[in-house]
Amino acid sequence: MTDTTETFAPGTHPDLPPPLGSRGIVKWMRENLFSSATNTVLTLLGAYLIYLAVPAFLDWFILDAVFDAGSRNECWERAGGACWSVVVVRFDQLMYGFYPEELRWRVDLAFLLLFVALAPVLFDKVPGRRYLAIFSIVYPVIAFFLLWGGMGLEPVESAKFGGFMLTVLIGVSGIIASLPLGIVLALGRRSELIVLRVVCICFIEFIRGVPLITLLFIASTLLNYFLPPGSNFDLLLRVLIMVTLFAAAYLAEVIRGGLQAIPKGQFEAAMSMGMSYWKMMGLIVLPQAMKISIPGIVNTFIGLYKDTTLVVIIGLLDPLGLSQSILADSKWQGLSTEIYIFIAIFFFLSCFSMSRYSIYLENKLHRGHKR
Repeated sequence: MTDTTETFAPGTHPDLPPPLGSRGIVKWMRENLFSSATNTVLTLLGAYLIYLAVPAFLDWFILDAVFDAGSRNECWERAGGACWSVVVVRFDQLMYGFYPEELRWRVDLAFLLLFVALAPVLFDKVPGRRYLAIFSIVYPVIAFFLLWGGMGLEPVESAKFGGFMLTVLIGVSGIIASLPLGIVLALGRRSELIVLRVVCICFIEFIRGVPLITLLFIASTLLNYFLPPGSNFDLLLRVLIMVTLFAAAYLAEVIRGGLQAIPKGQFEAAMSMGMSYWKMMGLIVLPQAMKISIPGIVNTFIGLYKDTTLVVIIGLLDPLGLSQSILADSKWQGLSTEIYIFIAIFFFLSCFSMSRYSIYLENKLHRGHKR
């Protein structure tokens, strides 16, 4: 028999992989699912419940679902699953509200350009980032004319805005506008100028002490009493302002917490180098504070995005508002489950994307080991 055992000089033997039970999926299962007798029982019980629930759910959700019926009764006559036909038939309305059909290409273009504008802001390895950043600055003006019209484009009144288009418009506008305002308020609250500090504190505490729905009612009704007679202040614009102010107040407190976490030595070191206040804040303090505040900032953004559904109470037709009018149609009555699941999926995908980007940004800025 030939001896195939390979010999190595002392200290030159290659590293062997760790045992299978201490790495990969096996390690994860041992630590999280079967780490004790109690966890093992709960894991097996959970697996059994999933075994019972998932097949029935898949049958209702996909296998027995109907996608091309003309009414609720036709759906129920053909199969016993979900009637997704209501979503298919009313998809355009759920997406665009009552925006003119022949002009919806402007909404699509504004949505696509939004990703182009966000790319250089969210990612630092985008080709031509410097030039795209210029586009990001002018994008709000471009989006305004695309959606509302003007400059040669047919005007569209904001009363026709609705559906997911309205949700994205309010959410993205509030997020983009509230962040710089929140930073200013946080710095103002820590300012040594008494008047500025008092104004910022009063504003933040007032906004945080009032529910968003109250501010929306102020924007939709009470604000008209303080405007000159005959003035026309667009309702959607008023809502955008109130949503921005509401989010900015909460962001100010999140960012203030990040500023307080910065060691005093960072401020002293910057001042000893002769830096001005704004240089110290812009180059030394704020970058560290924003890094610390990322989870809280994204959490505020997600909350703001979900709170956009409150606009239905003041007459703006977001997806929930449109769902009520759809379900009032005798052809689709009783299909609230399908519509609400569709809306829930949209919000989940949007909010989950924001949370994943938050994790990506935290890992990117983390200077130690990756989580």
